[in-house]
Amino acid sequence: MNDPVRTHQESEPPAIPPVPPQAKGAEQPGWERATLERLAFAALNEQKAARRWTLFLRLSWLALFVLAAWVLLHRGASGADKSTPHTAVVEIKGEIASGGEASADLIVTALRSAFEDEGAQAVVLLINSPGGSPVQAGIVNDEVRRLKAKHKKPVYAVVEESCASAAYYIAVAADRIFVDKASIVGSIGVLMDGFGFTGLMDKLGIERRLMTAGVNKGFLDPYSPQTETQRAYAQAMLDQIHKQFIDVVKTGRGARLKQTPETFSGLFWSGEQAVALGLADEFGSLDFVAREVVKAEELVDYTVRDNVAERLAKRFGAAMGEAAVHALKTVPALR
Repeated sequence: MNDPVRTHQESEPPAIPPVPPQAKGAEQPGWERATLERLAFAALNEQKAARRWTLFLRLSWLALFVLAAWVLLHRGASGADKSTPHTAVVEIKGEIASGGEASADLIVTALRSAFEDEGAQAVVLLINSPGGSPVQAGIVNDEVRRLKAKHKKPVYAVVEESCASAAYYIAVAADRIFVDKASIVGSIGVLMDGFGFTGLMDKLGIERRLMTAGVNKGFLDPYSPQTETQRAYAQAMLDQIHKQFIDVVKTGRGARLKQTPETFSGLFWSGEQAVALGLADEFGSLDFVAREVVKAEELVDYTVRDNVAERLAKRFGAAMGEAAVHALKTVPALR
């Protein structure tokens, strides 16, 4: 006969084991939110770190760019001894115009520094310019001749690719002009260009309403017709400036100039032709002139330039950046 008590005990279900503490925590309300918050903060911290690293890289590249620009524009400045015999160099590059890198103001400033330094044995005008303003060129030409007479130092012009028009106006103030065989030299002429739209306006039925006080006040207006009297006046002015240019060339080149009917016609010539015509003296580079003519191989660049970073700061209106780069002014540097 079976034991009823034993039968009852054997029929009881097994006891449920206790829940681990970790499982109990998982059952607490809000654990999903906490997990999401931790993930969100981790992603946010990662983004902040990435932004900081990107900013660091950009600032590093900017610092490297500024340092490279400073080295290029001020190379050798700390070691330059202006009392040591050297060849002074003043670059004339690009369009000769007021407010530009080849303005009379910048060129004259550089020339005065070069002539005044006791170590400068001669001054070389390193020219690569298609021309520009006759006024700016005339100022430089006058100053070169004045400084030559005052300091008793020779001046040489060395032409790279081009020395045309107003650039040649400056070059003839030098004692000798050196060119490459393929340089472009000359273009002794004057021009005034513009457009006239009166015929087009008539076809389109457009009426120009220009009011002036003075019968000739608007004679250069492209939307107004030009009379023969106005045309003759403009031509007479150009002829006068052209004569000034011719006189400067004749004074500078003297008996070396082999004048032909085309000499002052506005044509330009290769360096080889220029030497044959007396517009230039001989072939030679900057190093050749310093070594063989001046006998002072060390080159010191006196060119006055705007700092690259300063020009960028001015363009984008970065006042703080502009104030910082004002400290990086150009000084004579070894080339």
